[in-house]
Amino acid sequence: MSDDISKLPPNVQERLLRLQQLQQTLQSVLAQKQQVEMEKTEVEQTMAELEKTAADAVIYKAIGSLLVKAEKPKVTEELAERKSLLDTRSTVMARQEERIRSQVKEAQTKLQEDLSPVSGQPLS
Repeated sequence: MSDDISKLPPNVQERLLRLQQLQQTLQSVLAQKQQVEMEKTEVEQTMAELEKTAADAVIYKAIGSLLVKAEKPKVTEELAERKSLLDTRSTVMARQEERIRSQVKEAQTKLQEDLSPVSGQPLS
């Protein structure tokens, strides 16, 4: 396969490399987005459980490997702020994913155009 690539014109090699870089970037963004979504789900579940507890219930919050007593309103506020931040990050990452997917599609189209005369038929 490496020999096949070296036989391609330099501009086609560059486009192929660019496409591979875009695909790697997309995979990284998807992994980060998934991590944000998982954390957001965890925060939402925590907030739902916290709503079920009494206002005067004793609450503990994890700080590193320690559990520290905390006030329910303060923890609720922190969780709401965290959820808001995660919502924003999720939106930004979705836009980034969309933009990179568009770039990947464009790069694939250009690469197909470059390779069509070489192979005589478009790539599938």
